[in-house]
Amino acid sequence: MDIADEVRQNGLRHARAAAVRYRRSSTVRDEVRRRQREGDAFPDSPDLLAARAARLVQRQGVPVEAVMEATRGVCLDRPAMHERILGVAKDLQAWSFLPRGARAARTVARISVSENGREVPIGTGFLVSPRLLLTNHHVFPCPQAVRQAFAEFDAQVSVDNTPEVAKRFTLDPDAFFVADEGLDFALVLVAPGADGRPAGEVFGWNRLSAQPGKLVIGEPVNVVGHPGGRLKEISIRENRLEVRLDDFLQYQTDTEPGSSGSPVYNDQWEVTALHHGGVPRTDDQDRILRRDGQVWQAGDGDDAVDWVSNEGVRVSSILRHLVTLRFDGARTALLAEMGPESGLQDGRAAGTAPTTTPVTEPTGPTEPTGVAGLAESAATRPIAPPAPPEVTTVSPHEPGATGLAADPEAFGGAVHLVFLHGRGQQGRDPEHLRRYWTAGLNGGLTRAGLPTIVPGDVCFPFYGDRLAEALRPSRPAPHSLEEIVADPVDAAAPVPYGTRRLYEQLIVEAATRAGMPGTRPAGGERAADMVHDGVSWLAAVTDLDELAIAAIFADVAAYLGDERVRAAVLDLVLRETPRGPLVLVSHSLGTVVAMDLLIRLGPAANVGLLVTAGSPLGLDTVYRRLLAGGPKRPDQVVRWFNAWCPTDPVTVGCPLNDDWQGELVETCVTNPLGRVHDIEEYLAHPEVAREIGAALPAAYARGQKA
Repeated sequence: MDIADEVRQNGLRHARAAAVRYRRSSTVRDEVRRRQREGDAFPDSPDLLAARAARLVQRQGVPVEAVMEATRGVCLDRPAMHERILGVAKDLQAWSFLPRGARAARTVARISVSENGREVPIGTGFLVSPRLLLTNHHVFPCPQAVRQAFAEFDAQVSVDNTPEVAKRFTLDPDAFFVADEGLDFALVLVAPGADGRPAGEVFGWNRLSAQPGKLVIGEPVNVVGHPGGRLKEISIRENRLEVRLDDFLQYQTDTEPGSSGSPVYNDQWEVTALHHGGVPRTDDQDRILRRDGQVWQAGDGDDAVDWVSNEGVRVSSILRHLVTLRFDGARTALLAEMGPESGLQDGRAAGTAPTTTPVTEPTGPTEPTGVAGLAESAATRPIAPPAPPEVTTVSPHEPGATGLAADPEAFGGAVHLVFLHGRGQQGRDPEHLRRYWTAGLNGGLTRAGLPTIVPGDVCFPFYGDRLAEALRPSRPAPHSLEEIVADPVDAAAPVPYGTRRLYEQLIVEAATRAGMPGTRPAGGERAADMVHDGVSWLAAVTDLDELAIAAIFADVAAYLGDERVRAAVLDLVLRETPRGPLVLVSHSLGTVVAMDLLIRLGPAANVGLLVTAGSPLGLDTVYRRLLAGGPKRPDQVVRWFNAWCPTDPVTVGCPLNDDWQGELVETCVTNPLGRVHDIEEYLAHPEVAREIGAALPAAYARGQKA
């Protein structure tokens, strides 16, 4: 049997398993269709609808102006608000939908094999890091199959419908290859091109995310691939998610053989699943049926099959599987390049991996382990890899607990590495937050060629719940996004400036520094209009959503304008910060708290390195209200390093060197669209991570403890 026939036979085995899952989920599918007939456009669980709406808003996956218009003047409860946001996202797409789709499509390659003097297309694959390509196990069941294959990028027609010149890349399974038959995925290294550049630097790559909120039932999906081995084709929008299983998604879309290994995107061009085949109609004996109702025979061809749905492997399930495997240092570094949201950056201890390439033993296509249906399954939760066994970890976060202490032996006791988070973390597990911060930092350390660390070596003061509790008496319950943007804080704050007045000043100053024309000091009858215009301007120039911008500045205003809030936060952080030499890494509101913390610690504090990232400390309105009374560099700090992004609304137009006195090292970084203010993105830059790594004792880096 030649390779193409073997791939086809493997695909049919998975199709039969998919048909079993399809049949067993019929009750859930019937319920979904009933709710849709009754007018429920998104018949999913409330928790998943909330997670999806939050992700859309936070990442500007929906035009904010359209959302605000749809909710203006309407008092909506939370479920109705979530459904309204999802409805806008489904019906309206920003102009960027098309160019972003074109950018995503460039990451997709046609996979072919050379056999008996012929080149035969067998499937599709797509880049998930600068050097790693994801496809199906039934396309690449073993390293030997990969050695006969190659990937062709830009195998497509141009805007003038003339064929482009495809760029061919070889694959290197000896450097990296891992596959699993049950989840039907294979991950393989793409060898550099003739110019030595990784394929991802030429064509881009998809950042896989283990986070929930990427897709709900009823939303469209988009598939890009090479059906039938043809030049690249797309199936967009007129497709929808039908059922969510524990490890698979089933959806309606037009695909053909050869689409195996294609990425399944949502409308924001985030990968939600790895397409692995159609779902055929079967009889009660599990025999595949033709369109005419007769039993299908091998000679009938795939076109004769009565396909009833399509199925893809959930990205979160693939990432969760990868996190359970152990790799050597080189392969761990390759996985780390997949990015912070993959959950693979605070990974495994070097030296514990097998020396051979890990390939899961074939077990046959996975049978269904249960239908998640309308409830959230474990696969939607963020991946939190366990710490390596040689590290003493902190016990899980318990009710009433706050932050997390570090391993007493971390870095030989020579220094304490402290992460000080920003706003909006209430209700979250500090252990998960510490892991994601560490994941981002390890990505940067890997790129910088430095040893990585483990989460247990980090002290993580946690004030998120305390901040939310302190804010609660002074913040009214909003009824719409418009209300949150225009007036997120209470006008009656019992302080000289008032939190509302301070919020207005922060927004107007930030917008002015970002180049908004015609601004005047906030106040008077036009104050609300100026604030709204300022938030809109910041959203336009930074591509971050208005709600997130308003929330960030509102909490900064509350901390600086209400001494009760400041005391609640600062007292807790002071109690949970260890004494002794510190490397203090802070983000957003946490950078403001860090400056006040240094005043409270006093002149005896010893901070070898202070890192501020995504900081509002460049705003006059902020630094004038610090406990230090102005932009005065803390004497206790040996080295201060600031990272800012010109598209981050908190830092846009206001790097710190313009105002702060004393020595300050500063770097400008570029964070990805929709994540311009995320700490994981800041820490993933090698120039940022290099500063932190250089301040840690090399002799006590991960895997080198005595």
